Amino acid sequence: MVRSDVRGDGGRPRVGEPAEGDSQGGSYGDDEGEGLTVRVPEQRGSDRRGGGGGRRRAGAPERPRRRRVLRWSAIVLAVVILGTGGAGYLYYQHLNANIKKEKLNLGDTKIAEPTPNAAGQTPLNILLIGSDARDSKENQKLGGAKETFNGPPLADVQMLLHLSADRTNMSVVSMPRDTLLDIPKCTDPDSGEVYEALTYTMTNESLRRGGPGCTVATWQELTGIHIDHFMMVDFSGVVSMADAIGGVPVCVKANIYSHTSEGKGSGLKLKEGTTYIQGKQALQWLRTRYGFEDGSDIARAKAQHMYMNSMVRELRENATITNPNKLRKLAEEATTALTVDEGLGSVAKLYDLSTELRKVEPARITMTTMPYTYVGARVKPKEADAEKLFRLVREDVALDGKDAKKKTTTEDESSDDPAAADDKIGVLVQNGTQTSTLAPVSGRAHTVAQLLVGEGFTRTTSDTTTATTADKTVVRYPSAELEGDAQAVAKALGIPMSQVEKSTNVSGVTLVVGADWRDGTKYEAEKEDDKTPKSADALNGADKSACMKVNPNFTW
Repeated sequence: MVRSDVRGDGGRPRVGEPAEGDSQGGSYGDDEGEGLTVRVPEQRGSDRRGGGGGRRRAGAPERPRRRRVLRWSAIVLAVVILGTGGAGYLYYQHLNANIKKEKLNLGDTKIAEPTPNAAGQTPLNILLIGSDARDSKENQKLGGAKETFNGPPLADVQMLLHLSADRTNMSVVSMPRDTLLDIPKCTDPDSGEVYEALTYTMTNESLRRGGPGCTVATWQELTGIHIDHFMMVDFSGVVSMADAIGGVPVCVKANIYSHTSEGKGSGLKLKEGTTYIQGKQALQWLRTRYGFEDGSDIARAKAQHMYMNSMVRELRENATITNPNKLRKLAEEATTALTVDEGLGSVAKLYDLSTELRKVEPARITMTTMPYTYVGARVKPKEADAEKLFRLVREDVALDGKDAKKKTTTEDESSDDPAAADDKIGVLVQNGTQTSTLAPVSGRAHTVAQLLVGEGFTRTTSDTTTATTADKTVVRYPSAELEGDAQAVAKALGIPMSQVEKSTNVSGVTLVVGADWRDGTKYEAEKEDDKTPKSADALNGADKSACMKVNPNFTW
């Protein structure tokens, strides 16, 4: 459900508004890009559409007369997943058959899964993708741009949803669709066609290189974050799944009509204040760029974040849908609208996922946009801030700053397992100095391995075959009997004990030289905070005061 891009300040072409003849932007249409969210399917025929008729108190926001929502839903997708409600085994199988499935990762690089916390829990990362596919009459009608009918789709909405290991908080990171980055080599699982790696290419191009698994691979390459699942929806899916919510309140600070004299714009027309929107009008909100703030896709992302937060609150606060016919239609619409990876390819698995997501209260949900800088009319990751945001997600740090103080291991808390003699400890050194914007330092593992040899760890070797990424230098060990050995290695190099960790991904004591030690012979632990960068434009899920600014040129 997101679409972001770059601001169009200062007369620059806005991101998402390609220059004439720009082939990369050729398949967008007006206010191109849908909104992805995983919400609930449709109940058409409602007279509750925001901006519609019906009497209401003067000054009161337009809203549904009756609320028809799913209490158990916690966030996007809350719906998909409704129980089959006695529909029977055959109907359950029918719903499973509705769900389209694709491979999770089409790239060659595999990112290690995060290390479980003390309770054995691991975080969950889900990539939400909004496709601009115009592959049906309904999608064409909703998406416009007739010249792109049945062409390869673009991943115009990309959001990474991170659910913390302890299930207390959730973070969402949107990526501007015109972000310039490297797209890895991807192989189409159906045709076997190999798409060679590209450099400095718009991220939304990834979807047409074999499918959503290439978008997943692109995110993993950029962020170093292991992605567990993806969910993708198109224009018609957004409309049908928005209807069943019964209305989501959104706010604008002035009357807005997203329409230009050239016929561009989403067509969204709302009065100042709060209005309950659903169906096609919800899609218009999620796609609106002309009229919000400076007309950029960054402003559009803000509107999408507001919608998602508002939807979550509605779903949690109100009654359930109990009408069997409505439930069946809801099930049909939701399962038909989604494309997911094979690990989510059943109603039961989607329901289990929704159960995990709904554990998080709105006040612990944080919406952000990847920090960016301009490259002409496009953007690229803002090096330091983007890398910090990705690190916080990798390290499972809550973006709302409300994490309980994490207990760290100090040098006084040494292992009960005594270390072997230095010259008896086998150590493998790996080069993890690569970042999302910097290439790995050549020969770094060998250099640090020689430092250890000089400290008496003569059984140290460097790994020249494994490419990895690590924000911080870390010493890993596979089992308790090697903890003392790992701590001895860390102490010899001045690495804090908090950066010594148990991991099933290694077979012996392994030193990963991180991006915080790209040069020099002495390790100096970084003094860094865990605050979310201001440039990420964080929005809290419980903030009911959020209201979109309207460009004076688009008011009425």
